[in-house]
Amino acid sequence: MSDPQQVPEAPLTGTALPQLRTAVPGPRSRAMVDRLAARECPAITARRARRAAALGTADTDPIVWGRARGANVEDVDGNVFVDCTSGFGVAGVGHTNPAVVAALQAQSERLLHAMGDAFPDVQRVRLLEVLAERTGLDRAILGSSGSDAVEAALKTARMASGRDGVLAFERGYHGLSYGALAASHYKADAFRGPFQGQLGTHVRHGVYGGEIPDLSDVGAVLVEPIQGRGGIRVPPKGWLRRLVDAAHSAGAVVIFDEIYTGFGRTGAWFRFQAEGVVPDLVCVGKGMAGGFPISACVGSRDVMDAWGGSRGEAIHTQTFLGNPMGCAMALAAIGEVARLLPGVGGMEAHLRDRLGAAGFRVQGAGLMLGVAVDNSLAAMTALLQRGYIALPAGIDGEVMALTPPLCTTEAQLDGMVDALIDVAEPSR
Repeated sequence: MSDPQQVPEAPLTGTALPQLRTAVPGPRSRAMVDRLAARECPAITARRARRAAALGTADTDPIVWGRARGANVEDVDGNVFVDCTSGFGVAGVGHTNPAVVAALQAQSERLLHAMGDAFPDVQRVRLLEVLAERTGLDRAILGSSGSDAVEAALKTARMASGRDGVLAFERGYHGLSYGALAASHYKADAFRGPFQGQLGTHVRHGVYGGEIPDLSDVGAVLVEPIQGRGGIRVPPKGWLRRLVDAAHSAGAVVIFDEIYTGFGRTGAWFRFQAEGVVPDLVCVGKGMAGGFPISACVGSRDVMDAWGGSRGEAIHTQTFLGNPMGCAMALAAIGEVARLLPGVGGMEAHLRDRLGAAGFRVQGAGLMLGVAVDNSLAAMTALLQRGYIALPAGIDGEVMALTPPLCTTEAQLDGMVDALIDVAEPSR
């Protein structure tokens, strides 16, 4: 089947305000989603009523992305949007960042794939060195997704502590593969419920920002320094330090899940640095490579060395560990974060001023902000109709999450705020 006829492509600057040619979603997006519905598991992508009614699922088609640059996304109908999600936080340095694309192109002509734990390449060595420099931690295990990083961290903590028990936190989200899902709590009935019998009983969940429970049987404490999907929730001042101190006193390994908060998202390279605490292990991903699926669990020498040396066959690895293209793109993206990071504080202040003046309560840090609105799902849909891509966050969608690329312009931010004021009411 041929693809729908494409609209002739005009230059996509990355700094444009919304430009809508059709209804949203447009006819080409709807046609592509019809084709998707015929072949994809129905649990994955929300689709409109005529495809979804029989399944009892959501009834609104998504737009189908065609290309993107900077803070702009263009769908297959030629509609240009401002992306206030950074594509789930991945495009922190902007979609198709030129430096990241150049690194991909150059590496693709030299080496597409190495051999994981068997035969490394130069880019993998360089990336591990840069991760150590930026985090202040010594060693890392590379992976392909945030879940990979979390599971590597949980395994590392087990090796270092000798204990099975894990303390995670209510509303926490760490991924959906089984090891990460066991620790996740966000929408537990929906995400964990069908698989509870296969998740084990080694994880318990504390109150995020609340009293720190007894940790005598705990080997790993897993926490997001700011909860992302759980509602852009910031713990009380000093709580993370108390948590780290209590865990270390009990002999537990502390894991910070910075998959969302890392690489400049909250105004610092990593949130643990802004908090003035040092975890044993840090999980990173999303914005790490500007678009390539790569992640890392980075940790202290003492904790990482609990694995012992390789005996010729690694007991934790994967085929695409340290993929050369991903490592090259990550090195370029990290360089771009260094360039863009100084502007994040000013962008946060501008957003807080504008949203606060309109009566909205804002939480979070840097360009990881949650805006309390009534009915954020309806607000998201209305914003999309005006050319702005945003997502709800929280158990009940109690906030609108704003995580735009670090290169978003002030004019694009102002346009989003103006649209939000028009379509949503502040939550009281």
